[in-house]
Amino acid sequence: MSQVLHITSRDNPALQRLRKLSQDGGAYRKLGSIWLEGDHLVRACLQRKYPVSLAVLTEAAAADPVLRLLGDAAPRQLIVPTDLFKTISGLESPAQIGFEVVHDAGQSLTRGVNTVVLDRLQDAGNVGTILRNAAAMGFHQVLAIKGTAALWSPKVLRAGMGAHFGLRLIEGLAPADLDALGLPMVATSSYAKQQLHQLVLPSPCAWVMGHEGQGVQPDLMQRCQLTVGIPQPGGEESLNVGSAAAICLYESARQRLVNQ
Repeated sequence: MSQVLHITSRDNPALQRLRKLSQDGGAYRKLGSIWLEGDHLVRACLQRKYPVSLAVLTEAAAADPVLRLLGDAAPRQLIVPTDLFKTISGLESPAQIGFEVVHDAGQSLTRGVNTVVLDRLQDAGNVGTILRNAAAMGFHQVLAIKGTAALWSPKVLRAGMGAHFGLRLIEGLAPADLDALGLPMVATSSYAKQQLHQLVLPSPCAWVMGHEGQGVQPDLMQRCQLTVGIPQPGGEESLNVGSAAAICLYESARQRLVNQ
């Protein structure tokens, strides 16, 4: 049974901590926990058996049998008025339930598994989209080079739509750290002579997705065994990095399925 507390003070220490997590995208690195807002993220967390430390529900949610059942998965529940929940919400239309979960920053990269590398991507929407693409296409590890948007920030979590909980996510890496992967690395380039649809892609491999404006940094590009182009018959200069990732990861997944 969960321990249930009814809270009416905005100065409650737990709520103060959650405000920091919802308002500061990198606060989870200092506080060691993550704020998940909304029943979609909450359900995704529970489905993957991610460790939950606290549930926060509005009074209306606590009266809803379905949402109350979700809250019962946490060892502690805080029941708060709707106006108080709004003070810890990062959404324009606040949800009715949220979880605080433990952030494990001590993971090490796994060698030899299909991987996506994010090289200093800045846009949270792009990062979250790529995490969804990676999870959908069977790339179970995502590695972020130092300078990439915080992977567990509220904005990236919302864009990822629950994909986080099916991935191994490691941040703050340097290009040299990727040598431990033991995989061929592949990057896209507008200068590549070989086109994606013409190649037999290595499997497993690590796809490198570069900064929205600068692309893949030279030190990392030098580590890539293969560069490929994405045909653009419409004549655009380049693709959004989230779109490029979707195309590349799909082609890798397609070739894996064909060769099974």
